[in-house]
Amino acid sequence: MSLKSTLHQLKLKYKDKKIAPAFNAIHTFLYLPDEITHSGGHVRAADDLKRTMNTVIMSLIPCLIFGMFNAGYQHHLATGEIQAVANGFFSSEFWAFSNLTIGLWKILPLVIISYGVGLGVEFIFAIIKKHEVEEGYLVTGMLVPLIVPVDIPLWMLAVAVVFGVVIGKEVFGGTGMNILNPALTIRAFLFFAYPTWMSGDKVWVHGAVDRANEIAGGAQLDAMSGETILGSLAQGKEMSYSILDSFYGFIPGSVGETSTLLIVLGGLFLIFSKIGSWRIMLSAVLGTLAMGLLFNGVVSSGWISEGSKFYALMALPFWQHLIVGGIAFGIVFMATDPVTASQTNKGKWIYGFLIGFISILIRVFNPAYPEGVFLAILLMNVFAPTIDHYVVQGNVNKRMKRLKLKTA
Repeated sequence: MSLKSTLHQLKLKYKDKKIAPAFNAIHTFLYLPDEITHSGGHVRAADDLKRTMNTVIMSLIPCLIFGMFNAGYQHHLATGEIQAVANGFFSSEFWAFSNLTIGLWKILPLVIISYGVGLGVEFIFAIIKKHEVEEGYLVTGMLVPLIVPVDIPLWMLAVAVVFGVVIGKEVFGGTGMNILNPALTIRAFLFFAYPTWMSGDKVWVHGAVDRANEIAGGAQLDAMSGETILGSLAQGKEMSYSILDSFYGFIPGSVGETSTLLIVLGGLFLIFSKIGSWRIMLSAVLGTLAMGLLFNGVVSSGWISEGSKFYALMALPFWQHLIVGGIAFGIVFMATDPVTASQTNKGKWIYGFLIGFISILIRVFNPAYPEGVFLAILLMNVFAPTIDHYVVQGNVNKRMKRLKLKTA
């Protein structure tokens, strides 16, 4: 008996039982739904919500694979076992199998916990509320492992996922009803509940936290640094990585946020497939450049001294803000979430521009945590309905004025 027929029989057997949504979810995930319409007009298309989510996941896979290699590479680089790569993507040192094994060992458990716990909560709510399992977590489950440090404890991730799914989505009614991006809600919970595991110069490289604890306990070992570019700039230090390394992603950081090149390719794929909004992406980039240029102008005017703690980030060339930190990842994969973003075309321009603008504002003036994109997106998630309201109201007022002129 085939898997399809087995699932179909189970679906019929438990049709009127509470557990029915679980079987339906597995059946429709693997195969097309078997419901047939007999009357009325219907749009015939090959895509549905699951397939749309799977397309987004496909755009994230290169970042995941690169993150696995980079996790091992950063570990071996910090321990002195290898030297920094010289040929970028064509370097055998970076694509070594030993790097991949560390990445698989550390990152696959994050993916498993993210999907296992998140989908488990989704199934529980579907059974309790007696509705079908929603597909919204398919993308969230992939995003979460890509926006956290490689060594974050699995139990912390599990707790955060439960919080993000329940508080960030289910309490609002589930997929399509949430006002906050669930993945960013999970990251916000981790940052505020466990800040030492989400910031600092030791959390971004595998083994660095354990090595720091050994040193603190009196062990005679050398320290391993996992400091990010933003972390060093926030402390007033100079940028310690080249522009190309930052663009390609050969730097410490969250699992999937380091390679701007792969993020850009993923963004183009989403635009080409008409899933991601190019208006939001472009306006967010413009907002980032505008705020960076404004800070560069403040520095060049001499209004801020070189010894100021804000000087290094303010003086960073405005365009370089796009290739350091997680702002590119946030713009492409988080800000474009169709549920929590603005829905009107004009609203998308305003929404995206403010995300980029506020991200750099937080990045510069928050030295304790110089990555502000997730806070900026969450803030604009809250204001997206307000933006759309005033855009729609503005259009209504214009039409009313035209109507009055015609009837006058």
